[in-house]
Amino acid sequence: MQTCVILAGGKSSRMGQDKTLLPFWGFETLTHYEVSKFSKVFDEVFVSSKFDKFSPPLKLIKDVSSEEYSPMLALYSVLKSFDHSVFIIPADMPFFEPSSLDELAKFKDEFDMVVAGDDEHIHSLCGFFSPSLAPFAHELYQKNEHKIGLLRKSCKCKIVNFEDKEQFFNVNFPEEYKIANEKMKNE
Repeated sequence: MQTCVILAGGKSSRMGQDKTLLPFWGFETLTHYEVSKFSKVFDEVFVSSKFDKFSPPLKLIKDVSSEEYSPMLALYSVLKSFDHSVFIIPADMPFFEPSSLDELAKFKDEFDMVVAGDDEHIHSLCGFFSPSLAPFAHELYQKNEHKIGLLRKSCKCKIVNFEDKEQFFNVNFPEEYKIANEKMKNE
């Protein structure tokens, strides 16, 4: 597969520190873990961030503004950089199964957005995104609209539901970081 972009530019306010820089399972950071994991599947893996904060360095796509924290801004910054569909995933989703990519990829040429879902949630930032969405993301950002669900509702979108919702576990709070580390020990 072509390109994966790992989103690592959020505030991490619930964690109390930048969660994308937390060590994880023998890797320098949670983000380095994700880059290693997806580098086995994709031809190229980038990290979306406001600034260069990783050591060792990672291939970055910087947000067009370093002042504001917005998933819509990050999406715009990423999508305007490509001419083909891109798989996007947050850095704080370490258990996503690479085998689920095939199910999502089946629809990437038919839809502007193909995202994962389960019986509880739609994971609007885990899926394939067409670069044709860049101007719409920019327009929503300029209107101060930051919820990806708005973009999802205004384009041709496919939600692919998965039974295994554990793969969408997010590391947002210190307790969840501990749970994620424990889970890795048990696998």
